[in-house]
Amino acid sequence: MTKCITDIRFPAAFLASLCAFSLGGAGVALAQDTGAVGASNGAAGVQPPELVAFVEAEYPPAALAARREGRVVLRLTLDREGLVIDADVKEPAGYGFDEAARSAALRFRFSPARRGDKPVAARILYTYEFRLPPEPEPPAAPPAPGVEQAPGAPAPRPPAAAEVPVEVKVKGLSEVARLRQSAQAVKVIELEQAQRETADLGEVLARSGGISVRRGGGLGAGTRLSLNGLTDDQIRFLVDGIPLELAGYPFGVANVPLNLVERVEIYRGVVPIRFGADALGGVVNLRTDTEVRGTHGAASYQVGSFGTHRLTFSGHTLDEPTGSFTRVTAFHDYAKNDYPVDVEAVAANGRVEPARVDRFHDAYRSTGASVETGLINRPWAKRLLLRAFVTDYAKEVQNNLIMSVPYGEVEYGELTAGATLRYENTFAKNVSVSFVGGYTQNRIWLRDVSQCVYSWFGRCNTMRPRGGEVDGIPHDTLTIQHSGFGRLNASWQLHPQHAVRLSLSPTYVTRTGDERRGLNSNERDPLAAQRDLFTLVSGLEYQIDGFGDRLENIAFVKDYLQLARAEEPRPGGFVSRNDRNTHRFGVGNAIRYRFLPWLYGKTSYELATRLPSPNEVFGTNGVIIAANLGLKPETSHNVNVGFTIDTAETRVGAWRFDVNAFLRETDNLIVLPAGAATSTYENILSARSLGAETTAGWTSPGEYLALDGNFTYLDFRNTSSEGTFGNDGDRIPNRPYLLANGSARLQFRRVAASNDEIALVWNTRYVHEFYRSWESLGSRESKQVVPSQLLHSLALTYLVRGNPFILSFTGEVQNLTNEPAYDFIGVQRPGRAFYFKTTAEF
Repeated sequence: MTKCITDIRFPAAFLASLCAFSLGGAGVALAQDTGAVGASNGAAGVQPPELVAFVEAEYPPAALAARREGRVVLRLTLDREGLVIDADVKEPAGYGFDEAARSAALRFRFSPARRGDKPVAARILYTYEFRLPPEPEPPAAPPAPGVEQAPGAPAPRPPAAAEVPVEVKVKGLSEVARLRQSAQAVKVIELEQAQRETADLGEVLARSGGISVRRGGGLGAGTRLSLNGLTDDQIRFLVDGIPLELAGYPFGVANVPLNLVERVEIYRGVVPIRFGADALGGVVNLRTDTEVRGTHGAASYQVGSFGTHRLTFSGHTLDEPTGSFTRVTAFHDYAKNDYPVDVEAVAANGRVEPARVDRFHDAYRSTGASVETGLINRPWAKRLLLRAFVTDYAKEVQNNLIMSVPYGEVEYGELTAGATLRYENTFAKNVSVSFVGGYTQNRIWLRDVSQCVYSWFGRCNTMRPRGGEVDGIPHDTLTIQHSGFGRLNASWQLHPQHAVRLSLSPTYVTRTGDERRGLNSNERDPLAAQRDLFTLVSGLEYQIDGFGDRLENIAFVKDYLQLARAEEPRPGGFVSRNDRNTHRFGVGNAIRYRFLPWLYGKTSYELATRLPSPNEVFGTNGVIIAANLGLKPETSHNVNVGFTIDTAETRVGAWRFDVNAFLRETDNLIVLPAGAATSTYENILSARSLGAETTAGWTSPGEYLALDGNFTYLDFRNTSSEGTFGNDGDRIPNRPYLLANGSARLQFRRVAASNDEIALVWNTRYVHEFYRSWESLGSRESKQVVPSQLLHSLALTYLVRGNPFILSFTGEVQNLTNEPAYDFIGVQRPGRAFYFKTTAEF
């Protein structure tokens, strides 16, 4: 049965002819897409595309058997010849309707949209309706025994059938659009294009305004992400709402395989209660499960300079009639990281002279896999999924934190294994509950037993009396961390414009360890001391929408509780208790007001608390970063004020602009001072980060050219004159304060085939110079400075859309001009590098 829906905004004659053409098939409708490119009835002189070849979709057998009907809204991207080159499901219906409608739409043919006499690319909304065929009339019931039927009388009719259930259509904006236009201080980075390029996740994040990503070397090196000035554990990193290190990615956000992530959500300073995070500066949430439909797979392989190899695979299948779902992911990374660096080395004549050498002990390897299985879209559970994972990584250490001493045999690594259980459902149409809980075991090891004293040339020049390159003491340590966690979120929709939400997030971490070298027989192993940390973050939130969805306001309160139980070894084999209970309270509010459909403003505030993490309190192996059991929690007054312009397609293209000013007034800021061998996290009494970030972009009609850029300035200063760091008025050292990024994307379709495209992408980044230590200490001429940097990259991608495969091939040059590149504490990063990457989707 066909039903044709005609949305206004297109000429009536066009819609009438479209409806007439589609009779006998599934009903269709076209509507203007506010994000359309090319054809838009709102643009003067534009003639919309017309359907000239319709393909009827196969009615899903499961839906037919269940007597289900459906309505799927697709966004079709058409090239200048009217071919459908992409079809995205904007409003799904489930039960197999989405896949059937998309498969049919990809075979449609349109006459091209035109601006005057010139054919142009277009993007339109297309509604595909599935209507059940009429049921056949039942045969006439025979007359009851002994009862005669009058001649010509109608046969008795059966009782009326129950009303056929109809799947409710999902209305409104996409999830990404809802997030961006919500009152939350959030930025969303979609990774579809980045997945086909060779930049890693750290590089992609660094291209976003307000974010600085710095590394201690190449792939696998330690990474520090700064968001509006705050960094390290002041930013919480999550995967689908689960802490990164508890989800199978203990090696840092920059090293998470980008092709296993669909998008990144960055919450600036003001964090929704649903994450259960005690974040001071914000949350970075990696989303991997945004689409779960049918069967899909993807794989990628990257090879490049300095012995780099990266491989990823992901695949899932969903049987919609039963709801049975399975997903498998795997990855393997390896990098030799033998890039050249400039150092001060002892020459053959015994003098210390500048030298250019290759790093010889900096390799990185990581391998991981996960399996997820369960049920989706059941009446009693929207999701019930069990995920098991294992990850193993190892990293060679080439030098100390400030790159002044080379190492030749120091290594560390971690083996992580665990499982999570996730449950989501909606009850009585207005009460939603979601829960995720799990257990993770981390086995962290460090080996530093060599007696050799290595030079930058990789030679063992002399021998030590005993081993230990880092601090002169041999170490062979194993730390075992057990973590249990839970996240319970409940939401009650009191009214279409009012909602109340509750969140409870407990986490328990306990550590034990074994130092197998370097101990006197009468000393107690410090790694075997008790190390227990219990954290509970809870929150209550109230949201109200008003003035026809122009206003959205979210007010919330949070409660923070941390119980630390620890033993502190003392000289002579004694042990003292160092227990601590911490309780804090926080409040916040976020508001968004839409002035025009394309212009809205946001402001948000939170009194935030960040409790010290296990690594900060207990250290890492007790060697590279030592324990500090007396760390205090951080608190901060966080404020954001911003405006966003996001225009629909105009005659001269699509425009976007965003500006956000921020303030972070922080007490007891936790920092990691640079040390020659080991360091310890310490508290600064108070600090203030004040700044602004601006992002602007333009896409030409037809999406041939896209230009984007952002600029960030922050003034992050110590505001205390007391204590160890009493340099009142000084900038916080070793942090860039002026950043800028720019990119240009040139794209053409139908270059050598009907469904291909080629794109040339240029990226550039500028980082202004900054001091490595406090600016008021010592003379300006003698200060160590990380110099200004202007870095470029260039990537060429060729993509072919087949049926059912999508293949892409990318060649990229990073650090195009081979500029000396430095990051925190002046550690040198790789110079010019060449990479090639291929991806396949099916």
